[in-house]
Amino acid sequence: MDFELTDEQKEIRKTAREFAEKEIRPHVMEWDESQHFPEEAIRKAAELGFMGVVVPAEYGGAELGHLEYVTILEELARVDASVALIVSAHNTLSAGHIQQSGSDEQKRKYLAPLARGEKIGCWSLTEPESGSDASAARATAWLDGDSWVLNGVKSFATNGHYADICVVMAVSDKSAKKHHSISAFIVEKGTPGFRAGKKENKLGLRASDTAELIFEDCRIPKQNCLGKPGEGFIDCLKILDKGRIGVAAIAVGIAQGAFEASLGYARERKQFGKPIGTFQAIGWKLADMATEINAARLLTYRAAALADAGRPFKVEACMAKLYASEAAFRAANEAVQIHGGYGFIKDYPVEKFYRDVKLCAIGEGTSEIQRMVIARELLGPL
Repeated sequence: MDFELTDEQKEIRKTAREFAEKEIRPHVMEWDESQHFPEEAIRKAAELGFMGVVVPAEYGGAELGHLEYVTILEELARVDASVALIVSAHNTLSAGHIQQSGSDEQKRKYLAPLARGEKIGCWSLTEPESGSDASAARATAWLDGDSWVLNGVKSFATNGHYADICVVMAVSDKSAKKHHSISAFIVEKGTPGFRAGKKENKLGLRASDTAELIFEDCRIPKQNCLGKPGEGFIDCLKILDKGRIGVAAIAVGIAQGAFEASLGYARERKQFGKPIGTFQAIGWKLADMATEINAARLLTYRAAALADAGRPFKVEACMAKLYASEAAFRAANEAVQIHGGYGFIKDYPVEKFYRDVKLCAIGEGTSEIQRMVIARELLGPL
């Protein structure tokens, strides 16, 4: 596939970059230090169509492709990955799940305001005892007349405290086989028995809200089951494939930001009477960073292009996420090294890239899970 962006796609990238530079960069460290959720920036992102990038216009979206989507995420993460994560979780996970599995009625009621950015979405699969083994969920849902009753605690929900619409997974049939025991549900903020709990105090991505969600005899209408009962986990796997493309794009953006900061520093910082970029030790670091970033970007574009073409992309998404997240970590690490002592203080942006990047190798499936999925798909039935 040819990944040369069209003029329209280049214009979308330019718009995203200008937005990030104007609306995000002046506030990055302030938001990070105070763990401030940037609602004002998210509202402005919605005006540009960034909160419903791949959603059809019929449901309030921008009706663009995944290739456009990854360029937007990359440009946001290049400046502040916290904002990129908020946008990614909203688009791919909550809105994406409703777009993929919802009825027309659910799409008009819930997807449309999400796509327009009038409401914020979150998505919750993980639990305190159910991480990489997501099928081991303990939260329950049982049908009582015309209502589902939800009980349990979910963890690590991005946008949890600020979400108006939550897509949550719970065990609805304990007698069914493991992968067919879980259903997905749409829960609105303010529903009795539903609340956001502990806000996590994180290493990085601190302007992005991460929370536990608590359900205590939470009653929701029967029609708020998303997709077929018992098929929630299967649907989640499809959502996670697209989510991995988003995380790969965020990783590429972090790496690009760290590289640009390092390149500028290597040109300006002088030691022994000349710019440090003239020393082979620094020049080779920059060369390796640039090479790996381009490779990661191409893997990410390829997975996005396959998704847009309606072709299988599970392995490609895993490869993109695996390589991009680990390459971005190496880039951020080298960026701190290039900056030396200045890389360890908050006056320079690379220490934040270093803190932020680690989540990319954890969220939407750890690197170990990516390797497991890729190997399983390569080997086939044994």
